[in-house]
Amino acid sequence: MYKYLLAFIWLPLILFTSGCTSSTQEDQEYGISSINAEIPIPKNAKEIEVTTTSSNPNIKIGVKYELDNIGGEQGFYRPESYFNKLEDAGWEEQEDKRLGHVQFFEKEGTVIAIEIHEDTFDIHEMNKDAEF
Repeated sequence: MYKYLLAFIWLPLILFTSGCTSSTQEDQEYGISSINAEIPIPKNAKEIEVTTTSSNPNIKIGVKYELDNIGGEQGFYRPESYFNKLEDAGWEEQEDKRLGHVQFFEKEGTVIAIEIHEDTFDIHEMNKDAEF
């Protein structure tokens, strides 16, 4: 009896926690950015502010999002799963342009900068003639 009870409890638990997810579920975890429909944004990220003017002449438009636990304490950690999602969407990281916690990605001639902080991140679409 004990053997059947263990099988009844453990088998469903193992199957449930095995990590079987569909790609549809992953797609549903992301929406699109308000500044560029090509940029995926985690659905649970809350848009805080859109900036249409900047003192930086390299920035065309920017947006700030709030997202719990992105970047870890003080924004030191790369959100690998988010950056992988960007690459899946066709954005190529420009590693040679990285500046501290600011990473640059390019897709079809458009360059974006993603600045990671503790619990927030900024996305800036760069001007075509931007200098890095």
